[in-house]
Amino acid sequence: MNMVMNSPSTLRGNNPGRAGMNAGLADKNGVGGEFLTFRLGGEEYGIEILKVQEIRSYEPPTRIANSASFFKGVVNLRGVIVPIVDLRLKFGCESAEYNDFTVVIVLNIRGRVVGAVVDSVSDVLELPAEAVRPAPEIDAAVDTSHITGIANVAERMLILMDIDALMSSPDMGLIDAAN
Repeated sequence: MNMVMNSPSTLRGNNPGRAGMNAGLADKNGVGGEFLTFRLGGEEYGIEILKVQEIRSYEPPTRIANSASFFKGVVNLRGVIVPIVDLRLKFGCESAEYNDFTVVIVLNIRGRVVGAVVDSVSDVLELPAEAVRPAPEIDAAVDTSHITGIANVAERMLILMDIDALMSSPDMGLIDAAN
């Protein structure tokens, strides 16, 4: 399975009814818009679709010695060396099995290309701002700084993530936060 999607417009499809919409743009509160949804363990997450460059099937990266356990290594993506982070390991999921559903979401974060390994990609959803609730305030034992909100979609709960802030956080070491 080699699934490659080259742009957010490819992910959204060619629906002429969406032509006039501000697809992928957050509302004035920064929480509405189009989101790519994916699974990490038993939870479903969403990231802003405009951060997604493409989705690829998982291929084992070249490991870099003495790197953090969640940093899987690097791959050569059409001449660009892309660091690959396994979000399942980063978030402490119980298992991180690599199978036919495992994919890499290739992200463009502040002009830098980064890959994020996830269990599977679900779909692209348009969420109005009123469907998103603020992330709950939890004590300092749980880091919620990268969660922008929680949305109920049909019977599922969707955790919306600020992938920009997560990938540029100091513990990731991938992107200078000043950029």
